[in-house]
Amino acid sequence: MKRFIVTGGYGFIGSNLVRLLLKKKFKVLNIDNFSYSAQKYNLRGISKKNYIFKKIDINNRNKLRKILINFKPHGIFNLAADTHVDRSIDDSSNFIKNNIVGVFNLLEAIKSIKTKIKLIHVSTDEVYGDIKGAKRSNEKYTYDPSSPYSASKASSDHLVTSYVKTYKLNALITNCSNNYGPRQFPEKIIPKMIFNIIQNKPLPIYSKGKNSREWIYVDDHCEALIKLFFKGKKGEKYNIGSGFNCNNLFLVNSILKRFKKRKIKIGSKVKIKLVRDRPGHDLRYALNSQKLKRTTNWRPRVTFEEGIEKTIEWYIQNPEFFKNISKKLFTKRLGLL
Repeated sequence: MKRFIVTGGYGFIGSNLVRLLLKKKFKVLNIDNFSYSAQKYNLRGISKKNYIFKKIDINNRNKLRKILINFKPHGIFNLAADTHVDRSIDDSSNFIKNNIVGVFNLLEAIKSIKTKIKLIHVSTDEVYGDIKGAKRSNEKYTYDPSSPYSASKASSDHLVTSYVKTYKLNALITNCSNNYGPRQFPEKIIPKMIFNIIQNKPLPIYSKGKNSREWIYVDDHCEALIKLFFKGKKGEKYNIGSGFNCNNLFLVNSILKRFKKRKIKIGSKVKIKLVRDRPGHDLRYALNSQKLKRTTNWRPRVTFEEGIEKTIEWYIQNPEFFKNISKKLFTKRLGLL
């Protein structure tokens, strides 16, 4: 039985990956330091048969090393990261600590033991910066990050690459587009809009709502990560995207439309509200994921129409998710200078 470590396994993508790995009958050790966005609710009801949890910060190199020696993982999926751009604008210190120094300590822990471990380092499409026109960034695009968050992820990617070249670590990097689906912390746009509709609150959209993002359903992303453990090559980078782009106005209107179709009463305050843009806001991200498709035969299975329906349904059926989170953590506007 393959043994995997998932760092950040109580977060959004991490918890969905843990569930998928367990479903595929793998053994999983979840490492999480329980930062503000980690939720115990995210792994409620999972089978404990092949599951272990350790509350550890990836900056604790000694504890990491002991876990690697004792658990003997075949692979590590590194999803431990601070991810919200607006928070990084207000205070980038945790992004430097966790996204850069944390990855350094993880790499050092792996380097210090003789066992061969394959590291899948999960990064973001934001490292490529603003993609002009109709272009899509492939893995050879120059990094051009615009926010402290994307700069911290770009830095961690470079660290991983250097450890592959210098120390011969078996690692690869994935750059994924915007994820959506169940269990996403409501500081992000889709769960935030769903929460605001349920709570009869305005729907704030930055600037004119023209910023375009590529959206992938979280389970499709997780399937790609697992395929890359088995088929991805050491030292390579792989973009993971659905190919579906839309701007924020289209996105929010799509969510509103689906609530109305469910004949759910929409409160009088639920209206789109254009608000002041955040500093350094890239207009468009878009990935070329042909390398991943060609080398692993992976394809996204969930269309945006299917995925957004499943996402809305999950939040409606799981009101406790929102109730378990302090509203102070996601209702206040961040990222204003």
